[in-house]
Amino acid sequence: MSSHYLQGIKLKMAKSLRSKWKRKMRAEKRKKNAPKELIRLKQALSLDKKAEAVMTDIQEIATVVSADQIMEAASVAMGEVAVGEGKMDMDSKRNKKTLLDEHGQYPGWMNQRQAKKLKGKRLGKSGQGKKKKKGIAW
Repeated sequence: MSSHYLQGIKLKMAKSLRSKWKRKMRAEKRKKNAPKELIRLKQALSLDKKAEAVMTDIQEIATVVSADQIMEAASVAMGEVAVGEGKMDMDSKRNKKTLLDEHGQYPGWMNQRQAKKLKGKRLGKSGQGKKKKKGIAW
């Protein structure tokens, strides 16, 4: 079978009447809500009184910081990095080759299969000369 044929099979999945109807209705909903979303976006971006009211609502939920303050903080942070070493000190006690920390733990992002593979490599090196020969056991 050609790869184009297999790709065609993948594309034909989820084409039941129910899924077609759901896709159609989601598209209709997007069309219906588009003008409202556009107005809300314009309000958030504009500087008229309505937008200020929206910003006060947002300030109750989250901390609002102006763009000038962010730029100043970024420029100060860039200056500190240039002056400092620029090295992160988070995993300084982790072995770069085995990825183990001082407690013998692998990093949180590593899955069990990867950890098992690295453990096999690490333990396999210590017992390389002790492998049994394959053959008939009489």
